[in-house]
Amino acid sequence: MSGSRSKSVVLWALVTIALITLSAPTVVVLGASFTGGNIITFPPDGLSLRWYARISQASDLRNAFLRTLQVATVCTIVAIPVGTLAGIALAKYAVRFEKSIQIYLLLPFTIPLIGSGIGLMLVFGNASILGQLWPVGIACCVINLPFMIWAVTASATGLDPDLELAAANCGAPPLQVFFSVTLPAVMPGVITGSLLMFILALNEFLVSLLLVDARIVTLPVLIYNSIRSIITPDLAAISVVFIACSAVAIFLLDRLVGLDIFLKSK
Repeated sequence: MSGSRSKSVVLWALVTIALITLSAPTVVVLGASFTGGNIITFPPDGLSLRWYARISQASDLRNAFLRTLQVATVCTIVAIPVGTLAGIALAKYAVRFEKSIQIYLLLPFTIPLIGSGIGLMLVFGNASILGQLWPVGIACCVINLPFMIWAVTASATGLDPDLELAAANCGAPPLQVFFSVTLPAVMPGVITGSLLMFILALNEFLVSLLLVDARIVTLPVLIYNSIRSIITPDLAAISVVFIACSAVAIFLLDRLVGLDIFLKSK
């Protein structure tokens, strides 16, 4: 009995340490964003909302944030049809070279992001489309697409094929079967992958740094350019805005489909 209790104490101690370690940066940034002083300090030097008021009035920050939203929107719009069809195909059909495709989907985690970014920069440069926002969204989609595919695959593996056969036997054409049976069944995975792709594109820095110029910088790039000179509390306030956007996406994910769908993704 004492051995079991000791294991429980050790387990909870490790979980507590992990939670503190993971949450500490967020707590520090959150506290620093409310400081009343002119430099980032933690604990904050008084409490004030002046830095949030400042970023709300800064046109360069607002425009950069809107450009970041455009990039994330393009990434998500492209990822939905591509990732959905690919995820369904991998889950339902005996695709040739399936193992090779699965290995290929691991490339974003094995190839350094700087390598992918430089490759995409060369491709878009040869196509003379650099200096626009939509190529940045395409690049974010290319790099993060495995997350969308895995989310859809996790939902598609639970689809009963008899439902599609029943619809087909009732005279429904293949396209109607897809939109009436298959797509609603995998919709939790589609929603999960879409929100995840949006969050990842919203926070993408390195690819954006390589593909944008000074006229169309996204918010992560603008933050990077700012911290190269001096770190001020308004940057902490911007970081809190990003954290809030991610928290809203996670809340929507939980309310719409449940976090268990995401956790079951590969």
